[in-house]
Amino acid sequence: MRFPARGLYAITQTAHKSADIIINEVIAAIKGGAVVVQYRDKNPSDAIYLASELLKVCHRANVPLLINDDVELAAKIGADGVHIGKEDGAIAHARARLGEKAIIGVSCYNCVDQAVYAEQQGATYVAFGRFFPSTSKPLAAPAQLETLQQARLRVSVPIVAIGGILPDNGGQLLAAGADLLAVIGGLFESNPEQSARAYQVLF
Repeated sequence: MRFPARGLYAITQTAHKSADIIINEVIAAIKGGAVVVQYRDKNPSDAIYLASELLKVCHRANVPLLINDDVELAAKIGADGVHIGKEDGAIAHARARLGEKAIIGVSCYNCVDQAVYAEQQGATYVAFGRFFPSTSKPLAAPAQLETLQQARLRVSVPIVAIGGILPDNGGQLLAAGADLLAVIGGLFESNPEQSARAYQVLF
């Protein structure tokens, strides 16, 4: 499945939620317009079950499912790809394990050089952030709008922005060069379908 060129990128919010709630929230987010879903779960109880169910949900809607930081889980369930940190060699390993068609996204934080390198290594997309204070990643280092502007000039793969993004602040990230907005709290803290629809105006 292809990685979308533009749109809302939903990242699961799993803490203190049952598998059923997480699945239903993802269904609602897709209904509201999310074009890609990432399964992120720092304390999974049954990752294989939940990831497999999310994959079914996503594929019914023709939306790719990516797995955060776990190449083996992605391979096991046949996910569309992974999102990984900046470790050298990680992209090559993920590509070798998941195949030529897999989507591989890479966190580049606030560093355009990392994004250029990631693209050279075969990344499908690059991600920058956090841009605004975030409850999901409160300790993440801040990123600047200028980083998106420079990245736009230096990389040709899609650019994802993340970190505290809301419908009322996401427009400036798109204007600076982001193609997709990755959202956790702003999407899943209340009524995911309605929340997703609120972001659609930006695109």
